[in-house]
Amino acid sequence: MNETERGGSLVELATERSVVISCGTGGVGKTTTAAAIALEAARRGRNAVVVTIDPAKRLANALGLDELTNAPREIDRARWDPTGRGIQQGRLSALMLDTKTTFDELVASQAADPEQARRILDNRFYRNVSEALSGTQDYMATEKLYELHTQGGFDLVVVDTPPTRHALDFLDAPARLTRLLDNRIFRLLMAPTRASLRLAGFAVQTFLRTVARVVGRDVINDVIAFLRAFEGMEEGFRQRAARVEGLLADPGTAFVLVTSPRRDAVDEAIYFADALAEHGHEVDALVVNRIYPRFGDEDPAGLRARATMLEQRGGDDAPRKSAAVRLAALYENLADLQEVANRERTQVAGAKERVRSDAAAFVPLLPHDVTDFESLHAITTHLFGS
Repeated sequence: MNETERGGSLVELATERSVVISCGTGGVGKTTTAAAIALEAARRGRNAVVVTIDPAKRLANALGLDELTNAPREIDRARWDPTGRGIQQGRLSALMLDTKTTFDELVASQAADPEQARRILDNRFYRNVSEALSGTQDYMATEKLYELHTQGGFDLVVVDTPPTRHALDFLDAPARLTRLLDNRIFRLLMAPTRASLRLAGFAVQTFLRTVARVVGRDVINDVIAFLRAFEGMEEGFRQRAARVEGLLADPGTAFVLVTSPRRDAVDEAIYFADALAEHGHEVDALVVNRIYPRFGDEDPAGLRARATMLEQRGGDDAPRKSAAVRLAALYENLADLQEVANRERTQVAGAKERVRSDAAAFVPLLPHDVTDFESLHAITTHLFGS
């Protein structure tokens, strides 16, 4: 595997695409990769924003910031390009998804008037759903992506997704919402009067009575009140979900699969690539972080043979014998490192073959974490050769 291999598409991601989705299992440098792509785009003159839907502060830390909010925060150019070495005068912003705020803003934009929006936002069921219901975060993440892409004025939106299997929920979110809106029980509950609700099927009435015994009649009343307040908005949500799905499938959207050379991370990467293909998407680039560097091309067996030979030298001369033993130990250590490096490359080669992406970048194991723009620039060097 060529250590300097960088497909042209990696640069193309930062310079030509409008959306880049960084995905992979946890702890493989996915957030850092997302930030590096946005940084490179800004260096090349684009207006770029990076958004995380992970509530941890890894993105803020990678950008040297104390915190991020739900609104894009532009970062002073002097912080990310202090020497003025950027190729062109771009802009860099960042934000962290706030599910509740994004949901509130979506409701306000889809409501027929402020009064309808107020009835929904004040509803107790809605307040619980918007903060705690499984899947809400996934759909609001796609909604935020769509909002930034269509209304934010950005040339590039880079999304840092949750760990791999949850990222698939992110991709499924628009379709799940559409299925909910088309569900027969949902349509029955959307009936405008209680009289029509009484005409609903026996199964629905039985279901509601059963749920009421468990959670209480007040909760059921809150749910029905929410659905009645929601009346007339479902078509707008359905159309919005379809547009979000269209954006994810658009040729301007790219998927970057991030992994490390660990066996479990490589297996997760292969799983994600296969699942992504089932969804009709391709992996546009593979990024392998924290890979052990090679120290020359000599085979580990040859290094160990040299160590054995050195241990046998020195004769009765104590200083020479001691020096030979120390040098032999260094050769043994080098052989160990070469074995690790070779094993990692074998594992990654299997993932690259399964991913079938011509664009790949390999970031070596660095002696420090990425906590500021100086160390983030080091990552862009490995990703883009910049």
